[in-house]
Amino acid sequence: MEEQHMAEPGGGSGPREVAVASGLLREMNKRSLLERLFADGPATRPKLARAAGLSVPTVIAALGELAAAGLVREQGRSAPGGGRPAAVFEANAAAGHVLGIDIGRSWLHAAVADLTGTQLGTVDLRNVARTSAGLVDLIATAADEVAEAAGIEPIAITHTVIGSPGVYDPRRGRVLYAANLPGWQRVGLTEALAQRLNTSLTVDNDANLAAIGEHTYGAGRGHADFAYVHLGTGVGVGLLLDGRLYRGFTGAAGEAGYLPIGGEPASGRRGATRRGMLEERLGADAVVRYARDAGMPARVSAQEVFTAARAGSAPALQAVATEAGHLAQLIGGVAALLDPEIIVVGGGVGQNLDLLEPGIRAALAQLTPMSPRLVVAELGSSGVLRGAIATGVQRARELLFAATTEADRPARVATSTR
Repeated sequence: MEEQHMAEPGGGSGPREVAVASGLLREMNKRSLLERLFADGPATRPKLARAAGLSVPTVIAALGELAAAGLVREQGRSAPGGGRPAAVFEANAAAGHVLGIDIGRSWLHAAVADLTGTQLGTVDLRNVARTSAGLVDLIATAADEVAEAAGIEPIAITHTVIGSPGVYDPRRGRVLYAANLPGWQRVGLTEALAQRLNTSLTVDNDANLAAIGEHTYGAGRGHADFAYVHLGTGVGVGLLLDGRLYRGFTGAAGEAGYLPIGGEPASGRRGATRRGMLEERLGADAVVRYARDAGMPARVSAQEVFTAARAGSAPALQAVATEAGHLAQLIGGVAALLDPEIIVVGGGVGQNLDLLEPGIRAALAQLTPMSPRLVVAELGSSGVLRGAIATGVQRARELLFAATTEADRPARVATSTR
């Protein structure tokens, strides 16, 4: 609900409206300068004034407030060039820190970064949790260990981003569609995590975060429209449309494992409902199943199948061809619906695109006239973690900026209950 205010008699603005406008403009100027320092690096006041189209006195005042809040600091003096050396200012990357966590069925990866996204420490832990309480304990342990590795106290972490399979539903406070993580779908789990970690918290889908990671640091740089196809234990798609992550109405966009593709469920209707029909045919377990059906030993991992295929093993090559045929159905569907510039393929299975692509191309030729450009993910297994860091950096900057401006912010004309 918004407050409504009458204009001053005569059509003029009253003192409150002027104060509000002035306060908002001051905030906008400070935010613009801070973002410019993060993006472009250190600069003098005159240089910032020219770049931002502001007066030098305005820049001096804004930098003073940002420096008082600890978000900006003086780096030194510019080299003399015929005049007095000018003070050089930089964004304070250590004003806050971000914790990124990638939860998989077998491993948990964690990293701490500063406000520029520079990683200061990483930790990899075996995921031995079999209950929701065990998973909370494991995440808390990872947070403590990676903070120590980064040389900071856990209290210095401003925001945490956790990437996992499934979709976080804020209305119910739980993660949905995460059958591969025992206990992760329990109601109230995310709230318990936020309290345990003592930071603000974002939980997001792993394919979405990997797409953000590739868009920020990897194969998706410079592409406004691309799809990231994640193939590992599970299957997911992250969609960047016009440079923005597309989540869908409920946040479940990209849950491609549930596409009804592939005929009858491979392991029964219950398995298809729980994990998804397409995931039954594309996940790492499916690669192992195809290899076993082709004559490879029963106790073999998906990665071992691809290693054997590279060595020329006929059963392994047959398994790869079967996987590629099913993957072509997903890629053809993505191409037909979205027509992206590129499709980035990653994850433990997807990283073997060089082996999979010939079979994908052969199958696509039978399925569709479209021939999308396929690119292997540049970030490899770190894509989810890098995306978590990129997401966390943006959120941490917003939180820190909001905290520093709250005290001197005048009363707003409009308020919202959201």
